[in-house]
Formats: sequence, structure tokens, C-alpha cells
Amino acid sequence: MTERIVVVGAALLDAGRLLAARRSAPPELAGRWELPGGKVESGERPEGALVRELREELGIDTEAVARVPGEWPLRSPYVLQVWTARLRPGSAAPRPLQDHDDVRWLTPDEIWDVAWLDQDVAAVREIETLAALPAESGWGSPRSGGGWS
Repeated sequence: MTERIVVVGAALLDAGRLLAARRSAPPELAGRWELPGGKVESGERPEGALVRELREELGIDTEAVARVPGEWPLRSPYVLQVWTARLRPGSAAPRPLQDHDDVRWLTPDEIWDVAWLDQDVAAVREIETLAALPAESGWGSPRSGGGWS
């Protein structure tokens, strides 16, 4: 049995908006939008991988906040795990540096205005569901890094 490899995606939330990144590579994914992130390297924690990948791909300084419940299959042996994240004070604005050609902050009303990668759709739906929870759940509060408010 092949060991699974975790890919982390960021539900990066800021001022009530979710960050989406448009893929420029590989060719079969180009033009589609995703939750930015990447592969967890050997010996790395998912939260650390998320922070590293966002720095490499978008030039931002972030912190992982909480894991979004669930795990979504990608092509074998990869699985997607998503974490809420927030920009650290003083971070640069996100810009496409690696494997992306655009980034866009989406309000709750705009979340489905982009063509998400198929494998990210279920994760985005889960984020949308959690964001609708009351603040006391830890998702509606900006301090938790979750929610749209």
C-alpha cells in the first residue's frame, strides 16, 4: 500500500475575504483557481508546510490557525487538508510568485465567481459552511482566523 502524501491548502482569511490563487502550472491546471498551498515535506508539520508554501508561492508571512474538518482525495497518493490562516502583522500583500499568475480576495458573495479546481470545490464548500456558524463556535470571530466577519 502506498503511503499517502498530504498537500495543505490555505483558507487565508482577511477582512471578511478568502484568498484564491489562479494556477499557471502545470498546463492541465492552468487558469483554474485554488486554495494556495503545497506538499508537506518529510519531517515537516502541516502548519509549517502551509506557512512555507505561502511564503514561497505568494511572498506573504502567515500563521496557520485551525484545521478545516475533512480531507479530500487528490490523485493518488495525495490528499488535501485545509487550514485556516491569517496574515501576520507587517506581511506584504499576496502576489503570484510561483505556479500562479493571479490572486484574488473573494467576499462571501464572490466565492463561486472563480473556476475552482475540482478537488478544491468540496473544501471551499466546507469553509463556506463553517463560516456560517455563530461566532462562539470559533469560526465567526476574526480573532480565530475563521469566519467571514
